[in-house]
Amino acid sequence: MGVRVDEAELVRRTARGDRAAFDELYRRTSPWLLVRLRRRCDDDDLVADVMQETYLAVWRAADSFAGVSVGSGLGWLWSIAARRLIDAFRRRARDSQAVPLPLASQNPPAAEDVALDGTVGDEVGDALRRLAPELRQVLHAMVVDGLTVHETAVLLGLPEGTVKTRARRARLALREALS
Repeated sequence: MGVRVDEAELVRRTARGDRAAFDELYRRTSPWLLVRLRRRCDDDDLVADVMQETYLAVWRAADSFAGVSVGSGLGWLWSIAARRLIDAFRRRARDSQAVPLPLASQNPPAAEDVALDGTVGDEVGDALRRLAPELRQVLHAMVVDGLTVHETAVLLGLPEGTVKTRARRARLALREALS
């Protein structure tokens, strides 16, 4: 692969059965994906399982992305991984009748958060930083990760009503800060 291609093109090539493209996609994206998953789950074994399930799903379903003319290969990959993590939380809770695993708590900010801070205007960035961490967490899952209320609830180990309340409080706080 002499010329560097983007991740979306690697997914399209994977859909055509190109094993080298899949290997390159894995090499490029697995460190990034591992960090994102570890920020959401403290259990390394569960994260490893989710990583494996995600790349297996990518190999099997690459053709579902390949038909899309626009779109981010990384976004598509993250949507698969996030849903696999939620499914893993559900399985674990169902199997042990326990609450989903706690999110990783003492991690430095992710590169995407740092980049978002750098691209969001001063006013909006300041308003986001002033939000309570639990409100920012819900907003991040629903807006940045594109998860539904139900998926956010499972991911964060919260009741759906709490997620809705926090999302509303976050929107109101941002609106007030920006007006």
